[in-house]
Amino acid sequence: MLKNHPKGLLVAFFTNMGERFGFYTMMAILVLFLQAKYGLSEDKAGDIYSWFYFAIYGLAMVGGILADATRRYKTVILLGQVIMFAGYIVMTVPDMPLTITIVGLFTIAFGNGLFKGNLQAVVGQMYDNPKYDKVRDNAFLIFYMGINIGAFFAPFAATGIRNWWLKTNGFLHDGSLPALCHQFQDGTLAEVDQFQTLANQVSLTGPVENLSTFAQSYLDTFSVGYNYAFGIAAGAMIISLLAYLIFNKHIPKKQYVEGEKTISITEKPLAIPVAIIGGGITAFLISLVKDFATGMAIGLFIGFVIWIVMISKKEELQKVKALLLVFFVVIFFWMSFHQNGLTLTFFARDYTLKEVGPATFMFFTLENILSVIAFIAGFVLLIGKNKKLNTRLIGAALIVAGGTAIAIFFKKADAENPIAPEVFQSFNPLFIVTLTFVVASFFQWLRARGKEPSTPKKIAFGMVIAAVAFIVILIGSLNLVSPHELKFVDEAGNIKFKPVPDSSRVMPYWLMSSYLILTIAELFLSPMGLSFVSKVAPGRFQGIMQGGWLLATAVGNKLLFVGSFFWGKLDLWQLWLIFIVCSLLAATFIFSILKFLERVSSQK
Repeated sequence: MLKNHPKGLLVAFFTNMGERFGFYTMMAILVLFLQAKYGLSEDKAGDIYSWFYFAIYGLAMVGGILADATRRYKTVILLGQVIMFAGYIVMTVPDMPLTITIVGLFTIAFGNGLFKGNLQAVVGQMYDNPKYDKVRDNAFLIFYMGINIGAFFAPFAATGIRNWWLKTNGFLHDGSLPALCHQFQDGTLAEVDQFQTLANQVSLTGPVENLSTFAQSYLDTFSVGYNYAFGIAAGAMIISLLAYLIFNKHIPKKQYVEGEKTISITEKPLAIPVAIIGGGITAFLISLVKDFATGMAIGLFIGFVIWIVMISKKEELQKVKALLLVFFVVIFFWMSFHQNGLTLTFFARDYTLKEVGPATFMFFTLENILSVIAFIAGFVLLIGKNKKLNTRLIGAALIVAGGTAIAIFFKKADAENPIAPEVFQSFNPLFIVTLTFVVASFFQWLRARGKEPSTPKKIAFGMVIAAVAFIVILIGSLNLVSPHELKFVDEAGNIKFKPVPDSSRVMPYWLMSSYLILTIAELFLSPMGLSFVSKVAPGRFQGIMQGGWLLATAVGNKLLFVGSFFWGKLDLWQLWLIFIVCSLLAATFIFSILKFLERVSSQK
């Protein structure tokens, strides 16, 4: 897989893997932490979540400008790692007020802005050498796999430490209880008897006699467990930092052509004020329709578009326009895809079975799923094209070891086994790691026959596949009681809430299937988009155009609030339909400009 690639790719692979462990810990638990700790509604928690995700990617523009202006990509990457670590330390401290938590989130986002885009730019720079250019798409698939190896372990680590802390304090985990605890404290819980039953079930010290004391104790313990999970993320950042410090010598410095200009904020002085005015007008108009935060996010993107077009030279303009059109499309992909950490997490918590049988449970603990992975990997090695005896023997050993572990864990499982909603976040990275080889081989097979789709066409297909993923979850949501139907006004005029009935909980396979299809869409779009940017971006814009890709991702993430805003207002199937329509419209747009994008990407 790494044959014919520069050594620096492996350094970037492991550096990114540690950082992504921390990032995906946030994705798995942030919105659940905000609701458990501070009692926020889905709408308000979604606003903070979308702001964090906007900042994570939007601040990459700052990192891109800084790196392009100083030409010190490697130094800016290192600075970003240190700042991110400081942010995770803030998140590990229990009982912080919401304001301090938001400061910690912003610190993580700022460090990530310095780190992420520039690391991607450095990977692209390695493949500017004609010797490596033909394997550029595969390089970004491999790089992307590193992201997701870290992401796979993050939800299990977060869930494990949270559950350990609950058990240490005499409780078991139940994902629906934090909301019920807050509703009980607020006097908005309609069915106290059911709350009493659940409280007794999770109490390891006997029946609960005082529900008020239980509610506060459970919430405190639950949220502190998440603080400790953030600590695990901080530890992963240390590993990422060490890998980079020790081995970054293998990452080459960008070679500049003599006389090549860099980005300068004084270049074409009118560009900045015009961009500010254009972005400001956009922000104002959007604010009239929605809110200031959304207006500012979209206004920032429009300002960037105006600025980069104005400072581009004539020979750079076609490439810049092509990149901006792709940026526009990916806004809608990320708005839909990153619902996996928001509304799809709500669905996992509220509408998916809390307990499953032994066979399904094989996918919901780390030791179980690793045994399944070992068995499948052994089977692939045994029957694969590699005829070497050692490879076959390793495959046979993995089949025996994995099969034996599966049999042991299956036998140890109960008839019904509890599962945690956070674990669903492990499926996307697991599928990424697994399917990266499949997709890369598929593209290689097509390339050998002269039929490989162009990078822009792969992006368009990715949008269509994303729509299919939401069609699956739409079908699974039919006939379920929607969140808005659980809210009612009692005879005294008070707003009350009912728990989601067990009859509206579905098998986990609906979500798992949706994540599988979304993963295929992601492999068609995200690494291909990174490859497209690294290939098409003019030499002096490499850092800032990676930042532009991430800024577009940021705007898509700011629009995540669409999901949480409509969560308690629409039927579930209507909510998923929004993302189906957005994905299909974006795909249609890409196909309509496909010839232009392909022509530009073929230019030297």
